[in-house]
Amino acid sequence: MTKKKILIVTEYFYPEEFKINDIAISWKKAGYDVDILTTVPTYPESKIYNGYKNKFYQKDNWNGINIYRVKAVTGYKTSLFKKLLKYFSFMILGSIVSLRIGKKYNYIFGFNMASLTGMVPAVIIKKLYNKRLTFWAQDIWPDSVYAYGFKKTKLLSYILDKFVGFMYHNIDNIAISGKGFESKLKPYAKESLEFNYLPNWADDLNNSLEAYEFTKDTRVHFTFAGNIGKVQNLENIIKAFDGLSNNYQNKAQLNIIGDGSALEDLKNITKRDNIIFHGKKPRKEMAMYYKASDFLIVSLIDKPIFSVTVPAKTQTYILAEKPILAIINGDAADIIKENNLGFTAHPKDIDEIKDVFIQSINLSKEEKSIFTKNCKNLTENTFNKDKIINSLEELLVKEK
Repeated sequence: MTKKKILIVTEYFYPEEFKINDIAISWKKAGYDVDILTTVPTYPESKIYNGYKNKFYQKDNWNGINIYRVKAVTGYKTSLFKKLLKYFSFMILGSIVSLRIGKKYNYIFGFNMASLTGMVPAVIIKKLYNKRLTFWAQDIWPDSVYAYGFKKTKLLSYILDKFVGFMYHNIDNIAISGKGFESKLKPYAKESLEFNYLPNWADDLNNSLEAYEFTKDTRVHFTFAGNIGKVQNLENIIKAFDGLSNNYQNKAQLNIIGDGSALEDLKNITKRDNIIFHGKKPRKEMAMYYKASDFLIVSLIDKPIFSVTVPAKTQTYILAEKPILAIINGDAADIIKENNLGFTAHPKDIDEIKDVFIQSINLSKEEKSIFTKNCKNLTENTFNKDKIINSLEELLVKEK
C-alpha cells in the first residue's frame, strides 16, 4: 500500500523551535510521507543559523523528513521594511517551489504562525492541483496587520479584505488555536467551513533539571519568559513592579528571560536592582527557571486582536504547574479565571497590575497549591499534546 504524502507549508521549521516540528515527527511515525516547504532558518535573531547557507533553493533532511528551503531575508529583527520583505519573499519563492513539487501530495497542511502571505504557496497547490488543504491558524489577518501599527486606510482595508477572503475561500478545513478566532475569521470564510478549536499544547519540560538559583536570599520570584517586543506590555509590568513599596520590594524579584526588539528600551526605564534581565536561554533549559519561580507572567498590550489570542507560553506555564499572572484581556485571561490558575489584571491599569503583585506576594502556600493542582488537571484534560496532534491528523484527512 502506497503511503499518503503530506506537504507542510510553514515559514518556521527545525532547527527553529516551533510546534510544527512535533507534528511532522508524529505524522511521520504514523506512517505518512512528510515533506516541509519552508525557509532557511533565521528565527529569532534574524541571522542565518550556523551550518546553513542562504541559497535561493536547497533541500535537506531531518529524521527522514524532506525539507525544501528557500532563501531567507535577514535583519528583520530591527527593520520593518525587511520584515515585510521577509514575508513577501517566502510568498513568492515558496510559490515557485510549490508549483514544482505540489502535484505529488495527497494533503497540504498550512501552519499559519505569522503572516497569512506565507500560506499562499499552499493555496496555489490547492488551486492548481486540487489537493486538500488544511490550515492551523495561529494568527488573525487582517486584524493583526492593524494591531502591529499599520493605519487602516480604505485602500489597505480593501486589499487585505480581498486577500484574506480569497485565502479562506480556498481551504477545506481549519483549526484555530483560540476560540475567539472564529468570530474574527468567519466573515472571510465560505459558509460551509467549520471551525475546529485545537489549542497549542505546552512545550516539553525537562523536569529532571535542578531549579535555577535566582537569589541567595528568600524572595517571591515573578518570571516573564519569551519574546521581548512592544506588544508584550512589559513596560507597564515594570512600572507596576517599580511602584511597589520598599516593604514589598524587599520580598520580591522580577525576572525577565528572553530577547527582542524592546529589550534595550526596557533596561533603560528600569529603576530597581531587583528587576533582572537574564537574556535568552535555550528552551531545553527553561524548566530550571520555571522551577525557581513562584509566579509566571503572560502579558500582551490592550488591542482587540489580542483579546482572542492565547500566547503559546500560557500552556507551557500551565504545564510547569506554577500560578500565573495574566496581564492580558480576553481568551487568555478567561482560561486563568475560569480554571482558577492565578490572577488577572487589565494590561493598561498599572495600579491593578501592582495590586496583583501584592496579592501574589501575600499568598499562602495553601492558596498557591490550589492553583498548582488546577494547572495539572488542565494539562491532562485540555492541553494534551498527543490528543491535539491526533485531532489535527483527523482534520487533515477529513473528507468534505
